[in-house]
Amino acid sequence: MCDPVSIAVGSALGATGSATAVGMVGATTMLGVASSATSFIGQRRMARQQARYQARAAEAERQRAMQEQSAMRMRQAQEQEAANRELADVSIKSRQALAKARTSAGEAGVSGASVEMLLDDYTRQEAAYRVGIGRQRELQDVQTGLALTDAGYRTQMRQIEINKPIDKPSFLTGALSIAQGGLSGYRTGLELTRKT
Repeated sequence: MCDPVSIAVGSALGATGSATAVGMVGATTMLGVASSATSFIGQRRMARQQARYQARAAEAERQRAMQEQSAMRMRQAQEQEAANRELADVSIKSRQALAKARTSAGEAGVSGASVEMLLDDYTRQEAAYRVGIGRQRELQDVQTGLALTDAGYRTQMRQIEINKPIDKPSFLTGALSIAQGGLSGYRTGLELTRKT
């Protein structure tokens, strides 16, 4: 029983073609087909592996970005907590200073405008300190917001870098390549039989 390639080759060679010539042409044709088919299968396998790698890398980058943002938010919360503690301490110290000033003035028998000016000065100092801490917090929040935006852009650029298009071989291209390999092998086989 003959394979289809040998039948086609035998027909092309006509009745004058020898069995060796038919075998040689058939072998080179099959070699061309096999080579092209193997190449196509390898390209498909590489494209699948690349897609899996990109999916894993994209997920790892997403996790890294989430951790980076969480760390920034944690630092922001710690800074806010520290500022709140500092404001509470200032408030306590300010109340203590005001109470001490009132007590001292009362014990010394001093009253009037000078005592009020002293108490107002303590209150102004506390207010100025609170405004300074509030402004510092605002600037830290702006800095954190800018850092988060920058981190988002960096992550976006990394995702673009990771997810470059994958060159996937199409079935049509593969079939044409296999057919071309077969015809090339057929032609080589015919040339070899003519030389012998």
